[in-house]
Amino acid sequence: MSEKYIKKILKTQVYDVAIETPLDLMPNLSARVTNEVYVKREDLQPVFSFKLRGAYNKITQMPEIERQNGVIAASAGNFAQGVALSAKRLAIKALIVMPKTTPEIKVSSVKAYGADVILYGDGYDEAYQHALELADQKKMTFIHPYDDPDVIAGQGTVAMEILRQMHGGEISAIFVPVGGGGLIAGISAYVKHLYPEIKIIGVEPDNAACLYEALKAGKRVELEQVGIFADGVAVRQVGIEPFKVAKECVDEVILVSTDEICAAIKDIFEDTRSIAEPAGALAVAGMKKYIEREAVENESFVVIDSGANMNFDRLRHVSERAELGEKNEAILAVTIPEQPGSFQSFCRLLGQSSITEFNYRYSDATSALVFVGVQLRHLSGKKEELIEKLIAQGYAVSDLSDNELAKLHVRYMVGGRAQKIKNERVYRFEFPERPGALLKFLTKVGKRWNISLFHYRNHGAAYGRVLLGIQVDDSELVACQVLMDELGYRYIDETENKAYQMFLS
Repeated sequence: MSEKYIKKILKTQVYDVAIETPLDLMPNLSARVTNEVYVKREDLQPVFSFKLRGAYNKITQMPEIERQNGVIAASAGNFAQGVALSAKRLAIKALIVMPKTTPEIKVSSVKAYGADVILYGDGYDEAYQHALELADQKKMTFIHPYDDPDVIAGQGTVAMEILRQMHGGEISAIFVPVGGGGLIAGISAYVKHLYPEIKIIGVEPDNAACLYEALKAGKRVELEQVGIFADGVAVRQVGIEPFKVAKECVDEVILVSTDEICAAIKDIFEDTRSIAEPAGALAVAGMKKYIEREAVENESFVVIDSGANMNFDRLRHVSERAELGEKNEAILAVTIPEQPGSFQSFCRLLGQSSITEFNYRYSDATSALVFVGVQLRHLSGKKEELIEKLIAQGYAVSDLSDNELAKLHVRYMVGGRAQKIKNERVYRFEFPERPGALLKFLTKVGKRWNISLFHYRNHGAAYGRVLLGIQVDDSELVACQVLMDELGYRYIDETENKAYQMFLS
């Protein structure tokens, strides 16, 4: 398998449009993890992503008669830009089908390269099926973003450059972001043929782990749903050809959380002053997790920064979650006495720790609930010691640092007095951020049951977050569950979540 791709990679035609991107040392991150970390700057490509390599190589390999009819592709953005620029350079027609949830920055870029754009579906898989139908109708050539040998070979030129740029230096492992698998297939096939001792480690979001699950099962599996914060890798099923390569050439796949991805975006910014998109920062997040797990020092690692197509309005969400991802912030719910001087006494116990957030809510005549964010840098990350210190002084403390409901909703709701509502059920929803989605959601739910609580946040992600409380009699719980399923949105029943129960206390 690897020998087949070596020949294809050496014959690729990518440098008419792509550049050989730098491989830069990350001095700050290297010092923190006590290993040498080099970042492959694919975010510096003309379309701010490695996808240009595979797209251009595929189109140049097509027969002239196929080029004349034009090309069509389905993409959440980065491959779309690669196809659009390649088609423009080769003077052929291009049509791109993109999910409706694609960040606007990517849609605008594709149009700017002269391609026609159709927005269809809530994710890549729906856009993909529609593109196949259009390809048949319009007699255009469909270009797959990852499940194609010529696309894989184009992406493999990244590995060719890395090995040349390291000047024979020892590399312990190369960390590669994984969506459909085209990039890791190209890189792993090339590297393993020449240097089988170098580990190739894929990195996926923990809510979009298609290669991880496939390797675990020994066959391709289709995920029921995927998270789309890292929209560039939001794929339900790894490609057929990439999976064949991965089974032979990939050592393992590491899963990372949204918070860990946000922390990695910050890591890249601090060393390069560039902003990676979530998918672009996956490799850094995975490498940090690997180093912590293996407790290795003084080794050399390469991480792929695969793209920089970040919507500006997502930065607020990233900055909020980065500190949690680095474990440099703790979110605590603390009950303090409702009496003069109690705030001062509590803050004195926190000492020199920086307060990132402080929310207070009157509970009753004897106690009050404080929702506090504490910077842990000056505590050497010793969150447990801080909690023990507060408990020793008689405070009731709950650590909500890993509680999604607290991070997404409750931290913004503390204030005023809540009442215990009869027969209240609480659900946390995600639904596509597009015009009319919120109104449709409210109309369907509010027709049958009284809405007792509603908290909505649009923080720049492709999906909106809603915390919904509705009054449902026990006799109607089954009907309520049916409605929740019929809505088709991802949801979690949070009625018993401790963060919500504290909000009611």
